[in-house]
Amino acid sequence: MWVAATLIAALAQTGRNAAQAGLSARLGTIGATGVRFLFGLPFALLFLALVSLWQPLPAIPPRALAWTAVGAAAQIGATALMLSAMQLRGFAVATALVKTEPVTLALMGALVLDERLGLQRMGAVLVATLGVLTLSGTSWRRAGMLPLAIAVSAGALFGLSALGFRGAILSLDTGGYVVRATIILALSLALQTAMVGGWLALTNRAALRGMAQAWPESLAAGFLGALASQFWFIGFALAPAADVRTLALVEVIFAAAVSRRRRETMGLREIAGMVLILVGVAWLLRAA
Repeated sequence: MWVAATLIAALAQTGRNAAQAGLSARLGTIGATGVRFLFGLPFALLFLALVSLWQPLPAIPPRALAWTAVGAAAQIGATALMLSAMQLRGFAVATALVKTEPVTLALMGALVLDERLGLQRMGAVLVATLGVLTLSGTSWRRAGMLPLAIAVSAGALFGLSALGFRGAILSLDTGGYVVRATIILALSLALQTAMVGGWLALTNRAALRGMAQAWPESLAAGFLGALASQFWFIGFALAPAADVRTLALVEVIFAAAVSRRRRETMGLREIAGMVLILVGVAWLLRAA
């Protein structure tokens, strides 16, 4: 189940990233970052309403709220950095470098949530991550240290956000995995909407107006973001976050397909990187 949820999430997130990257030129980095939260929250609340018809919603203990706040804040920072990297270096390369996330996430999960690391799992994570770096080729070296630092920092923050959300889901005492995932999703998007919406209202109302004017694109990005997050959270409820995010490296292959449509070239090195990603993912599934 967690494998299916992760693949659906990766596909939806690729579409959301492409939509957000297109909005960055019109709304700026912060405005495009806010779209996934402000326009994603209504869909998350709709998911929660549908789930509440199926099972009672559990109470949210303080520990779950704290974990959710950590994940929500880290995800905001990670999204902003990722979009900045895309503007500096391009969609596929930025996506690839951000996906160094599973290595730091595996280490953080072992230290913070006491999740078993093991040589098999760590080896699979390293092979898949090597595939990501191979796929990005030498372009990141020519781009300079700034885009590299921004993208890798985004990956580390995405890892921290995944850890926070898994910690929040595991902190809920009752409810099935879909219910627990959905209530943490709605809570996280509510917190993120308050943070990003409040900041934009104080500092950049033009971005809010731009979101409203570009409402078809903003709505599409918000829906795809909420859909991706729904399935990410289901994955986090069922498996260690590092496993979920390693399998999610197939998103890089989806991003490469998007790049080809944008006429960004792909050679033998990129193909070799994709093979390494698939080998690492297959190894992970066998070791899980």
